[in-house]
Parts: sequence; C-alpha cells; structure tokens
Amino acid sequence: MGLVFAKLWSLFGNQEHKVIIVGLDNAGKTTILYQFLMNEVVHTSPTIGSNVEEIVVKNTHFLMWDIGGQESLRSSWNTYYTNTEFIILVVDSIDRERLSITKEELYRMLAHEDLRKAAVLIFANKQDMKGCMTAAEISTYLTLSSIKDHPWHIQSCCALTGEGLCQGLEWMTSRIGVR
Repeated sequence: MGLVFAKLWSLFGNQEHKVIIVGLDNAGKTTILYQFLMNEVVHTSPTIGSNVEEIVVKNTHFLMWDIGGQESLRSSWNTYYTNTEFIILVVDSIDRERLSITKEELYRMLAHEDLRKAAVLIFANKQDMKGCMTAAEISTYLTLSSIKDHPWHIQSCCALTGEGLCQGLEWMTSRIGVR
C-alpha cells in the first residue's frame, strides 16, 4: 500500500522531501518545527525520540523529522539519515560553551554516506538574546566555508517570533531539483 501511494504521489508531482532537524538539546528545534507548522509558539519539553510533521511551502512537501538532541540521543541520529535531502542544524546562538560539540556533530553527519547528497541549512537561533553570536561568527567558528561537497546556507532566526524562518525555507525550496 505504502509503495503504491508513494508512486502515485510522485506521479502527481507532490514529491515529499525528507528533512532532519538536528542540534543540541535546547537549541530550539521543536519550537522551529511548530512555528513552521502553525505559525505560533507552542510550549515544548525535551524531545525524546522524534516529532515528525509535513510542512508544505509553495506546493513543495517537506517531511520534517525533529530529532531529540540530548547527548544520549545523538548517537541514534544516523537511524534517521536514509533518504534525507536536507539537514536543518539549529544552533543556540547564546550557547558558546557547546558550539564545539555542535561542530563535531555537524562534521560527523557530513561524513556519513547516507547524507552525502544532503543540503545543509543552519539556523542561528535566539538572535533576539543579548550577547548572542551573529550568524557570521557561528559560520566562522563552524568553518562552514570549508564545506565544499554540500550546499549550505546559514540563516539568523528567532524561533519564538518566527523571524528568519521563511528565508530558510525559501533557500530550501530553491535547492529542490538542483543537484
């Protein structure tokens, strides 16, 4: 049943694009997912496992997997990688102490065979907070300019207001069909 549905789905041009939303715990992944879905802030608690939602942007269907970011869960991220077209990495722009962990996780993902064709959108979240790092600072720290084999984009955002999120989605939709 599922395969037939998937074939029909693609015949009518409504192909679904798989997205994984990753980042350390408390970066704002779930808040961003539900901002996309409902345009409102929902009260969230730490994600154990994952949340999955379909987001439609200009007739483009994204199946977004928001994956828990606690240390104990990060080792299982790779179970979600198959057929992933986009990685959304959410960075807490205040959390300078753990940026090195974010960097490690990013490069571990980019080295994974199942993600070799994935494009990467980095959301520099919590830009409304005093003393936050700018997207440029985060880009430099993560050495994003060294990523040559994956299309990537960094976008300042605030999950609570939704600011910057549309620009990130627009970048993703602009990447569809570009290979």
